Amino acid sequence: MNPKVLKTLEFDKIKELLKEFAASALGHARVSTLTPSIDFEEITDMHEETDEAMTILRLKGHAPLGGIFDIRPHVKRAGIGGMLSPGELVQVGSTIRASRKLKTFVEELVDDEVSIPLLQAKLDSIIPLPHLEQEIRSVVDDNGEILDSASDTLRTIRTQLRANEGRIREKLERMIRSSNASKMLSDAIITIRNDRYVIPVKQEYRGHYGGIIHDQSSSGQTLFIEPEAIVQLNNQLRELRLKEQNEIEKILLELSAKVQESGEELLLIVSVLSDIDFMFTKAKFGKSIKGSKPIINNDRRIKLNKARHPLLPIEEAVANDIELGNDFSSIVITGPNTGGKTVTLKTLGLTNIMAQAGLPIPALDGSEVGIFHSIYADIGDEQSIEQSLSTFSSHMVNIVEILNKVDHESLVLFDELGAGTDPQEGAALAISILDEVHGKGARVVATTHYPELKAYGYNRDGVVNASVEFNVETLSPTYKLLLGVPGRSNAFEISKRLGLSETVIQRAKSHIGTDSKEVENMIASLEQSRRQGEKELEEAHEFLKQAEKMHKDMQKQMMEYYEKKDQMFEKAQQKAETVVEKAKEEAEQVIKDLRKMQQEKSAQIKEHELIQARKQLEEAAPSLPKSSDQKRKAQSTKRELHPGDEVKVLSFDQKGHLVERVSDKEWQVQMGIMKMKVKESDLEFIQTQKKVETKPLAVVKGKDFHVSVELDLRGERFDNAISRVEKYIDDALLAGYPQVSIIHGKGTGALRQGVQEYLRNHRAVKGIRFGDAGEGGTGVTVVKFK
Repeated sequence: MNPKVLKTLEFDKIKELLKEFAASALGHARVSTLTPSIDFEEITDMHEETDEAMTILRLKGHAPLGGIFDIRPHVKRAGIGGMLSPGELVQVGSTIRASRKLKTFVEELVDDEVSIPLLQAKLDSIIPLPHLEQEIRSVVDDNGEILDSASDTLRTIRTQLRANEGRIREKLERMIRSSNASKMLSDAIITIRNDRYVIPVKQEYRGHYGGIIHDQSSSGQTLFIEPEAIVQLNNQLRELRLKEQNEIEKILLELSAKVQESGEELLLIVSVLSDIDFMFTKAKFGKSIKGSKPIINNDRRIKLNKARHPLLPIEEAVANDIELGNDFSSIVITGPNTGGKTVTLKTLGLTNIMAQAGLPIPALDGSEVGIFHSIYADIGDEQSIEQSLSTFSSHMVNIVEILNKVDHESLVLFDELGAGTDPQEGAALAISILDEVHGKGARVVATTHYPELKAYGYNRDGVVNASVEFNVETLSPTYKLLLGVPGRSNAFEISKRLGLSETVIQRAKSHIGTDSKEVENMIASLEQSRRQGEKELEEAHEFLKQAEKMHKDMQKQMMEYYEKKDQMFEKAQQKAETVVEKAKEEAEQVIKDLRKMQQEKSAQIKEHELIQARKQLEEAAPSLPKSSDQKRKAQSTKRELHPGDEVKVLSFDQKGHLVERVSDKEWQVQMGIMKMKVKESDLEFIQTQKKVETKPLAVVKGKDFHVSVELDLRGERFDNAISRVEKYIDDALLAGYPQVSIIHGKGTGALRQGVQEYLRNHRAVKGIRFGDAGEGGTGVTVVKFK
């Protein structure tokens, strides 16, 4: 693709916007080298990758891409035996950790049956290096400082260092607190010069302390002296620091050698993370412009639905439907200046370039884009002062170059074709140039204000006229593209609204030929018909919306009706059962009285007759039909439900999967992208969750990987609570969770304050906040990790 055309159509500005969404220098570098492709398979694959990333952003809102660095120079230097600095080792460890977290994140998505095969294949290709990551973290902290635990020798040396520094400070403290110190010292402080502890002594008392002078103030009145009493201790301190430095270099060399051993694996990790960062960079950009994945074809067809210019604010940009390559291969847009013709040209060209570069396009779903081997554009005033060329000459130089290179696999954009010269000759040239390019089979879109081209599309196959709408009432363009309608001259209408005399206007109209008047009348009629059609279409859409709303309202009312019916039926049934139960109790009492009478008066009432009478009383109780809710309960209790089971929500007549039990009577059910709480009585079992066999991935997880996303501390003592929080944070980090919740309750606030103070000082915590109203409010602290 010609770099000049990319700049003309402002693809470089698109790349600058893209860079803002890159999570690392790797993604930034990939954007810098981004160019449109002409290979169908490559373009299709790029869009599939971008679409997977957009799917993840839509479901999760983010992807864990923090902590990625370009460690290729570090690996290369380690490969030739060089020693890596602590900061470089931190970057190596951070990049390994980022790959591990991303791998865990993708595994969880796959477990949730999210289809992301391209991203999964990329991460499956890398080999995790948890041992190297752990070794780096055991030697260097996140700030690039060597830890005491890096080796036993280093720990011993640093213990001696601290003890020696303590003895030196103790002696110097005694000196500066002595009775005559205020007289001899400029200030009662201990400072360091040339890595040696010194005190500021006034010039006149330089011999009192002896020792070595290391520095003096700018005035010369203060000398920084190392007292003789600590010279030997400072010498020992210097020796210990040299030993410390030697030990650190030894540790770094050993660690650098381990980086060298894993060089190939590290380079593969960098390559994969670079691809993934670039995927999400494109996806985030697509989300920001409300872009969509285009349909790619090899037939050079373009069909853009409500396309917008991506560099214009979404709320200001006018969306247009643009078609090219089906019924016609050339579009000639006529009409006055400042109507938006140039923006339409750039929208078409830039959208096609973005699609061929694998980027989402600023158009609605279902838009189609063809692959062009070359895109040519002659847009704007490209007058060359250096070459002493006029505007017309400058345009003609570009057009000559285009005509020499154009073929059937090209897209050509002409802005104000033939402008800058005599109108009659310019129009003739424009027609001839359009015929030449159209004859070579190229796709062409040209703008012009020559009236002679208004009829161009009516006597040539494969060519259509178009215009950009102008509102005569407001005297301003609407920037809306009208295919099939040539541009209409609005000079008379505009002049009339601005106050020009009707006599002058009528005299002007008399100078226009009959043919011109007929063309203008025809265009006016077309515009009126189009406006009427659009009005009727809008009314039809409004009726459809109202019908859909009524349908939803009816469904809601039906649900409420059945629910109320079941409630009333259940209430009546309970009332009837109460009445029957009371009657049974009274009958039982009568039988008891009869039995008592039989015993007392020897009445001839036999026992089997009493039993038969009780049975008849029980059978006399009415058998009430079950409500729909009871029927559902009977159906649902046929089998015990488990998380993951496929069920049918009877009230909605929809299938879903059980996520988790909320209470004894309720489940959380996933129906499509929606989760909701449903009573168990409203569920009907369909089948058990199918177990998906996945290939084992060589990922090292913590022993508590299946840790809950919540920690409940209510009722705990403060010390025990902090201990539990410390262990829980480590487990959550090993599990790769981006966010967890800690439940501490409201109470006196002491436990909450202590927990939040600990979290603020934790190096892995990015931020904390109280829970929302639905999360527990101030009784819960939500923790986000880096």
